[in-house]
Amino acid sequence: MKLNPYLTFNGDARAAFEFYAKVLRGEIVMMLTNGETPMRDHVPATAHQRIAHTRLMIGDQVLMASDGPEGSSCDTKGMMVSLMVETPAEAERIYGELSVGGTVTMPLAETFWAQRFGMFTDRFGIPWMVNCEKPMTA
Repeated sequence: MKLNPYLTFNGDARAAFEFYAKVLRGEIVMMLTNGETPMRDHVPATAHQRIAHTRLMIGDQVLMASDGPEGSSCDTKGMMVSLMVETPAEAERIYGELSVGGTVTMPLAETFWAQRFGMFTDRFGIPWMVNCEKPMTA
């Protein structure tokens, strides 16, 4: 079993995932608009460019998303995307790039469990945690 986050956007899934692919050094392996699917005739023409489904591969991890229906609310209450990284430098790079234009909840800093930990909501409204844990000691 795998657990994969599925994000919903309000018309900016393409921009968000192109940004995430760049920052997270991943690859968008699928991006399909409503207009490219069999549901094309069942949605307004104004929704044809909205993303029906996209999939971003980051190593062996998957992040997926779509745009919600026009006029729908895409709140992300009760969830955060958590990134576990290997080095403090990678935590600083990712935190610095993903948080631009967003709202910082907790500045990136050392904590009792992490070499670096911080939280923010990005410019697309997605809440993130970036965590670089301290080495485990026996």
